[in-house]
Amino acid sequence: QVQLQESGPGLVKPSQTLSLTCTVSGGSITTNYYYWSWIRQPPGKGLEWVGAIAYSGSTYYSPSLKSRTSISRDTSKNQFTLQLSSVTGEDTAVYYCHSRGRVAPFGDYWAQGTQVTVSS
Repeated sequence: QVQLQESGPGLVKPSQTLSLTCTVSGGSITTNYYYWSWIRQPPGKGLEWVGAIAYSGSTYYSPSLKSRTSISRDTSKNQFTLQLSSVTGEDTAVYYCHSRGRVAPFGDYWAQGTQVTVSS
């Protein structure tokens, strides 16, 4: 039973870097075939996949955000982080960390979500 807990500032100034951390309990971020992702939802819009880090440490990013997105992990703390640089108002959204298993039992876990507002 995986549980995800987000932390980080809810307000970021334009041009600065958004940073969020997801702390995982009930499972290891190095568990084979699990992927650890960030997904966001701007107000009035649909869900958008931002990127992910795999159990192996490999990273994957949305093409539209790749140039300013960095996902990393700290295996000793069982955490993974999102850094999104050069933010604008269009980055305002609810951000979710998420876990998906690609083998049985195909786990699918969501954090509660964090409202991040980009404003001066």
